[in-house]
Amino acid sequence: MSLVNNPALWAVILFIVPLLLRVPIGISLGLASVFVAWHWDMGAGMASYNYFANIAKFPLLAIPFFILAGTIMDKASIAEKIVNLLRYAFGHYVGGLAIAAIGVAAFWGAVSGSTAATVAAIGTILIPGMIKAGYDKAFATAVVCVASGLAIIIPPSITFIMYAVITGVSVGAIFAAGFLPGFVIAGCLMVSAYITCRKRGYHGEEIHHSAGEFFALIKDAFWALLTPVIILGGIYGGVCTPTEAAAVACFYGLFVGVVVYHRIGFADLYEILVDTVKASAIIMFICASAGLYSWIGSTVGLIEKSSNMLLSVSSNQYVLLLMIYIILFFGGMLLDGVSMLYVFMPILMPLMAQYHWDPVWFGVMVTIMVAVGTITPPVAMNLYVGCRITGMSIEELTPPVIPLMISALIGLAFLTFFPAITLFLPKYLGLL
Repeated sequence: MSLVNNPALWAVILFIVPLLLRVPIGISLGLASVFVAWHWDMGAGMASYNYFANIAKFPLLAIPFFILAGTIMDKASIAEKIVNLLRYAFGHYVGGLAIAAIGVAAFWGAVSGSTAATVAAIGTILIPGMIKAGYDKAFATAVVCVASGLAIIIPPSITFIMYAVITGVSVGAIFAAGFLPGFVIAGCLMVSAYITCRKRGYHGEEIHHSAGEFFALIKDAFWALLTPVIILGGIYGGVCTPTEAAAVACFYGLFVGVVVYHRIGFADLYEILVDTVKASAIIMFICASAGLYSWIGSTVGLIEKSSNMLLSVSSNQYVLLLMIYIILFFGGMLLDGVSMLYVFMPILMPLMAQYHWDPVWFGVMVTIMVAVGTITPPVAMNLYVGCRITGMSIEELTPPVIPLMISALIGLAFLTFFPAITLFLPKYLGLL
């Protein structure tokens, strides 16, 4: 009877069962939280206040701004300019287009903090180009979908902002910490893609190079190349906060799209704003519901019990980290990135304190696992966007994803054993 009347158990059941029945994550989290608070008389009246408090935080203002900036820059064809430049520079090499796709995804990560938006922005250009050059459709789609995960590892990153809000670390510090790990993961993906391309004989496009054409492409992409400099230079130059930098990015994107490239008109602004509101509303709804669930989990002792259970597994920090990565891996099969942070971070924060892990370093490691979660079915947002672009099924797309995912996990292992790589830039910039 004590087990049947255990609110912690019901908090888990009432979340997992609706989730398995394909109820939206935000609704599953919210209903489980409200029911437990009401049934066990934990102050259901606090739910509305808690719900509001979870999103009434200044750093979260950066999320709709970065979403708006990414949408504007997509409409401004900034991604297209970068794709054209990198295709011209590397497309003729063995695996050159695949490597260029990963490079474009890394660049777009410094513009947009959303993985699904990155797939949509660069996939519609790169995937058809790779198929036309002789690449297998499934492999071309897999490369773009997996590489787009770099968008939340290389700043600015919506996931980093959420992590900073939950744990209280500096947004600027974790932004700086994401740079080198992002390039490490990108390098691992490039090696994996190159090996596959070499085995399959993907030689790329036939391009007749000329210095004049190359410089013309650089000139055409100049304003696009300047985008991450404007955003990140403003943050690390002390000119603006990450939230203010996101607002600056919106105005810069409008300037480039309207004045420079002439790709955005008044008719496009309504569509841009609608898309931004929809994406922002979904994220904020999940934030509010997941924050409420985290509060309930703390109140009923679920978080403490889960942390103690993990601590009892082993006293070796690397064994514990492996356990955490495995949990996050399977969590990524069912949860989106925002929900993963709100559900798991309250459990993992006591472990950070116990083993004296740097919260900035740990945040980057967790974010890499969140990026892996975007390509692990059944909840694999990047793969669904890629399938929508190419008309393929998840089953067809999954096999070529696996080698790329393994290469990303190898990069994660490397960064786990050498945390100084992650912490170098934040310490160099005086943010730690």
